[in-house]
Amino acid sequence: MTFENAPTRSIDVNGTSFVYREFGEKSGVTVLLLHHLTAVLDDWDPRVVDGLAAKHHVIAFDNRGVGGSGGQTQTSVGEMARDAVAFIHALGLGRVDLLGFSLGGFIAQAIVQQEPDLVRKVIIAGAGPAGGEGIVNVGAVLQSAIAKAGSSGKHPKHFLFFSPTSDGQAAADAFLARLNERKEGRDAPVSNETIQAQVAAIQAWGQGDAFGLSAVQHPVLVANGDNDVMVPTINSFELARQLPNAQLSIFPGAGHGGIFQHHAVFVQEALAFLR
Repeated sequence: MTFENAPTRSIDVNGTSFVYREFGEKSGVTVLLLHHLTAVLDDWDPRVVDGLAAKHHVIAFDNRGVGGSGGQTQTSVGEMARDAVAFIHALGLGRVDLLGFSLGGFIAQAIVQQEPDLVRKVIIAGAGPAGGEGIVNVGAVLQSAIAKAGSSGKHPKHFLFFSPTSDGQAAADAFLARLNERKEGRDAPVSNETIQAQVAAIQAWGQGDAFGLSAVQHPVLVANGDNDVMVPTINSFELARQLPNAQLSIFPGAGHGGIFQHHAVFVQEALAFLR
């Protein structure tokens, strides 16, 4: 089974239906994927997911109110983290590893602080600490990219995730093609209400305080491109500095979606880190 044909399942989490896909051998520690602003299941790069699933049991899910999941999207990262923890418990998982990208990287930080015994290792990509530089501007950056996409006939991710160089835009085209490989059983799109709630949560995170990070003893791999326009790359350096047991990987010539542009290298690094 691959991410392209993994069935979409659902589970009741305290009265709300959460949709998810799982693949990979059910042995060892499960890797839980936490996704970005506007994303649903079909926004995960299949090369990253399949690469991780070659060695691990992997679960991707839609949090409350996102895509095919029920309920109303929370407006704080802390509440999103609590919902993710409830989902983990509903599946009966023991300890998990977390891969959080962008908003998911904020949620991963909240989970590991709320429930430290639930987590073994953490990968945080395209994210930053609470109160990090420029994070409050994500909503404005998103609106600008949507406007540029409309006038140029491109996808907003061309502008948000990838550098404007010819290499960056070619990587964007390849990434978007991979996202369309799944033809059947695709997830429901994200709603405008969900996007508004997620932007509110990100803005609140951007005005928050990262005081708890120094107490996080878990191994953390922090990754990003060298020119992230959504969550400025300096935030990845700051995360790695504040976390006591972190290592940092910065991909050259890449933006917010550096782990997708350099998916082969990222998967190698992630597997080595999780080993």
